[in-house]
Amino acid sequence: MNLRAEFTTEPFEGEGEPPSHAAIARDVLRESGLDPEFGPLGTAISGERGAVLAALSRVMERALDAGADRITMQVTVEDEPQDS
Repeated sequence: MNLRAEFTTEPFEGEGEPPSHAAIARDVLRESGLDPEFGPLGTAISGERGAVLAALSRVMERALDAGADRITMQVTVEDEPQDS
């Protein structure tokens, strides 16, 4: 099963460089072998369920440690489950 996850870490900061908690979240995803879509209002990833869920767990832990005070997340199943 493939998932797509979209999330935003807060607080937002002024224009310029992304806040450290957002950059760390992006880097955790890259270290996990995922290719994040990183933008000014959030980050999105797609991949195999196990890889995405494991990476999101690390993202939440590391982003909170780096000063995030809110993480808003949406996870969507990208494909239909297989009947067994």
